[in-house]
Amino acid sequence: MKSSGMKNRRNSGFTLIEAMISILVLSIGILALGAVYAQGIFYTSLSQFDYIADKKAEQAVEAIFTARDTKILSWSDIQNVSQGGVFMDGPQPILVPGADGLVGAQNDAGAVHELVIVGPGSDGVFGTADDETIDVNPWMTRTITFSPITNEPNLRQITITIDYKVGQSKRSYTLVSYISAFA
Repeated sequence: MKSSGMKNRRNSGFTLIEAMISILVLSIGILALGAVYAQGIFYTSLSQFDYIADKKAEQAVEAIFTARDTKILSWSDIQNVSQGGVFMDGPQPILVPGADGLVGAQNDAGAVHELVIVGPGSDGVFGTADDETIDVNPWMTRTITFSPITNEPNLRQITITIDYKVGQSKRSYTLVSYISAFA
């Protein structure tokens, strides 16, 4: 009879060790979930800068096509300076376009930094003097590169690369397009 009573007592609940192991397993799960949540917030905050990089690359390509279509630039001008064109070689700061509307061109030297509106100011209205802006310089640069296409004298590849750093994270966005001599 004694042994049967001990058997019932042993199966009646958790021991302290079992409870501590359960708490440890639950704690590890909650900490892992918290880490995933924190990482999600970090990558969500990067999406704003990824979007800005995307739009700054598109801005450059659209300006180049507009300059070709409106005859602001000749076909020989639509190249990097090292190839006899007007577009600066290597990474350049993102500046307000010159009077010609081109970005990354020689005549942009000395222009003011371009500001990006990231939110309405205290009045809650976009486009007013109190809008929240950020200066994308010097943590963001734009490289515009033109490459000839073999056996196609009237076609060039345009590669726009936006390099930027957010916190300790270095990121890059690349947009590749093609332009022909014909509008």
